[in-house]
Amino acid sequence: MARTGRPKAELILTDEERAALEGWVRRRSTPQAWALRCRIILACAEGATNKDVAARLGTTAHAVGRWRARFVLYRIAGLGDMPRSGGPRSVSDEQVAAVVTKTLETAPRNATHWSTRSMAKEMGLSQSTVSRIWRAFGLQPHRSETFKLSTDPYFVDKVHDVVGLYLDPPERALVFCVDEKSQIQALDRSQPVLPMMPGVPQRLTHDYVRAGTTTLFAALEVATGKVIGSLHRRHRAEEFNKFLVKLDKEVPAGLDIHLVLDNYATHKTPAIKKWLLAHPRFHLHFTPTGASWLNLVERWFAELTNKQIRRGVHRSVQALERDIRDWIARWNTNPRPYVWTKTADEILERLAAYLNRIPDSGD
Repeated sequence: MARTGRPKAELILTDEERAALEGWVRRRSTPQAWALRCRIILACAEGATNKDVAARLGTTAHAVGRWRARFVLYRIAGLGDMPRSGGPRSVSDEQVAAVVTKTLETAPRNATHWSTRSMAKEMGLSQSTVSRIWRAFGLQPHRSETFKLSTDPYFVDKVHDVVGLYLDPPERALVFCVDEKSQIQALDRSQPVLPMMPGVPQRLTHDYVRAGTTTLFAALEVATGKVIGSLHRRHRAEEFNKFLVKLDKEVPAGLDIHLVLDNYATHKTPAIKKWLLAHPRFHLHFTPTGASWLNLVERWFAELTNKQIRRGVHRSVQALERDIRDWIARWNTNPRPYVWTKTADEILERLAAYLNRIPDSGD
């Protein structure tokens, strides 16, 4: 006889309970932990099993069973923190909710964000209490991250085009991610670099002497991770044309060449278009405007910057270019491809979810 598992307590919601739970789920300022508990109860009320609810909401069946049982016993009050051993609580649920709401929905008059000290003074609590509340709900007002949403009217089509090349490249063709790293400065420190010693990091002066700039044109082969690079002192369509000629010479004849690149004006001049017509094996795929993260060569540029350029000392442009060429040669002795894993649909679904969090996003 097949095991049916422990019988689950029947969970039936009143109209008032359902309205309250759905309201907390919809409210953007609801703490994520509380919103997840509300979603669990709503899903359980539909008759789903703990395992199904856990799979749907990205949690564990054990957690679903715990919140189901506590709701059956204590109703909505059971979704809060239960009493624990130790001294009685000195901060009420209402005070915790007030701190969370104020943190999420307001800013102090004399600053762009709350600190534990300013919030404690505002709410009449201790700094350590505010700190514990913020940690419990994952709030970090001192941190911010940057983002940029593409306004390209053909964003969806371009994402499908570029990601399709990564995940399912055409036969008898090579796919390259192409871009220019312009204005690479040859910098010499104003005083000698002090080497690292035990307990003391390497030290460099904050000021420097500029010796000139160069531009690196690079093509990252998606399949192997090898890089074809070319250095030029200027950044024009003429230099880009020379780089295309170099690609044409180095890629074996008989293979098509698909280039993923951005919408920079030098990529679309009449001279470039004329050259492409004379070389039909080249196919250009443009990333959406404001979406450089789609171009894998940007990840390689970050590698080059972190390991060669940022802490480098160069007294001339020639020395800088020599180091860049040597670094590319060493990279190509043991190249490491960057593997794209997300499908276009997964990217667009995540972007849609992100837009839902932004007021007036116009999605």
